[in-house]
Amino acid sequence: MPTAIKWDGHTHTKFCYHGSPDESEAYVDRALALGFDRYTISEHPPLPAEWIPDAPLMKELAMPAGELPAYMDYVTSIKQKYAGRIDVAIGLELDYLQGALPFTEAIVDRYLDKLEDVVYSVHYLPGRGGMRCIDFTPDDFAANLLSYYGTMEKVVDEYYDHVEAAIAWAAKLPMRKRIGHINLIEKFAQKLPPIDEAQLERRLTAILPKLEEGGVGIDVNTAGLRVPTCGKAYVPAWFLRACAERGIPLVYGSDSHKPEHVGFGYDWFAANLPGER
Repeated sequence: MPTAIKWDGHTHTKFCYHGSPDESEAYVDRALALGFDRYTISEHPPLPAEWIPDAPLMKELAMPAGELPAYMDYVTSIKQKYAGRIDVAIGLELDYLQGALPFTEAIVDRYLDKLEDVVYSVHYLPGRGGMRCIDFTPDDFAANLLSYYGTMEKVVDEYYDHVEAAIAWAAKLPMRKRIGHINLIEKFAQKLPPIDEAQLERRLTAILPKLEEGGVGIDVNTAGLRVPTCGKAYVPAWFLRACAERGIPLVYGSDSHKPEHVGFGYDWFAANLPGER
């Protein structure tokens, strides 16, 4: 189901410790210049303490717990500043946290009256020594995930098991919700053993009815196009068509971590999404 408005549904802010310190006005002004009607700000909220066994990396992954109220106030102020010019939606990019769902539920409950959008992503899998990032570096993936599971096939199946669990949880949310970069597992495809395309198609096809039944949309995330080890969007074109046939919401997402990322890959989205945009 294509959106009737031009909408960037996945963006970040100065509260992202692996992004840019630029103020959100720089991002939103670019969105306005590119003709967007809606702009969702969807920052990474805090993670449980010591979520992964890598202290320096932990500091880069998400804002400290004490900053979340300031982030919500900041995004609210941006929404108010641009009212009447562009619909700035207050959102978060929540993580599926296996074994720690109450942590996420507490964040949602706290801001239930403010949250308009949730991008729900799988960034972490059980691995060597604890939870590990699937999207940090190829070497980290090989050392802490591939060596742990033994084959890419097993890592991929574990990833999509998490995605399916994420869909089931997201289905309960009352606000707009969608699964972030559903094929993020392909980020380092050119540096790791190959992933079987038939396995990807089988797992994604099985996900379609779960999305439809749960009222959960898809973040049509184009960030993979700017990642040298990936070189393609994190959603296959055939999957977009299959989602559209089922009425599953499809929302373009630049996954911008810098102002110049806003609108990146929208041409790919427009060319591959069925129907009017």
